[in-house]
Amino acid sequence: MATCHCLLLPAPFKPTIIPPKPTSKITCSSITRFTTQSQSAKQHLLTLISDQHRGLKTQNDPIKRSSIIQAIDAMADLGKDTLTTDDSLSATWRLLWTTEKEQLFIIEKAPLFGTQAGDVLQVIDVEKRTLNNVITFPPDGVFFVRSSIEVSSSQRVNFRFTSAVLRGKNWEIPLPPFGQGWFESLYIDEEIRVVKDIRGDYLVVDKAPYAWKE
Repeated sequence: MATCHCLLLPAPFKPTIIPPKPTSKITCSSITRFTTQSQSAKQHLLTLISDQHRGLKTQNDPIKRSSIIQAIDAMADLGKDTLTTDDSLSATWRLLWTTEKEQLFIIEKAPLFGTQAGDVLQVIDVEKRTLNNVITFPPDGVFFVRSSIEVSSSQRVNFRFTSAVLRGKNWEIPLPPFGQGWFESLYIDEEIRVVKDIRGDYLVVDKAPYAWKE
């Protein structure tokens, strides 16, 4: 009987090609869409607060207050997961609107003392870890509270008041420091910043065209 000797050759190797996982791409259209959304939401907020006298009129208008807070929430959604406690936070910020009763009280009652409240400011220096809350009374008066600050997260800053000063043209009265807390910058860009603090108060500020100095 004839015997067949067969040579068994291994099957040719075929590498398995694993397709790359799809990744999300940042495109010009997505950036444009985000910019358009943020500009639209920002303009809506600024329009709502434009006639509110920094919040004085909003105090007695719960419907308007609700509309403004909804607009702030929309800005917070746009600013979600962004870093707002870096050097972009360092600036002289000027009050446009707030729910803070103490600031509104001073703005409203200033004429009783023969003056008018001028710019209300937050002066922040992240590198030096300082914050000054300032209320000006032109031409020469100013009340400001100095604070130390500490960045605690991507959007939250802790603060502690260290001293306060009421100053006129040729006089100055030091006041004791009082209080501590935190604030979160929910949204920030080159023009405005939207803030919520430990008490649930809101603040909308823009960048002042000047740098305030003591």
